[in-house]
Amino acid sequence: MDCWHCRRTAVGACRFCGRGLCEDHVKTMPFVISLYGNEPVRALVVEDALFCGTCRPRPDPVDLPELDQTAAHEV
Repeated sequence: MDCWHCRRTAVGACRFCGRGLCEDHVKTMPFVISLYGNEPVRALVVEDALFCGTCRPRPDPVDLPELDQTAAHEV
């Protein structure tokens, strides 16, 4: 795999989008692995997940109505 930015050999991949990264273009960003509980909701987080700096992880959840289980049974 090559680095997305400079085409050198990648040493890792962005945790958010999968783009290759060389050692000169690696950035880090927190990544939520799992959520636990209801009140309060707690998260297991990796503080230094590889990040390319190009992709833009969304800060809020996105609705996916096409994956709604009740709608899938109606088809």
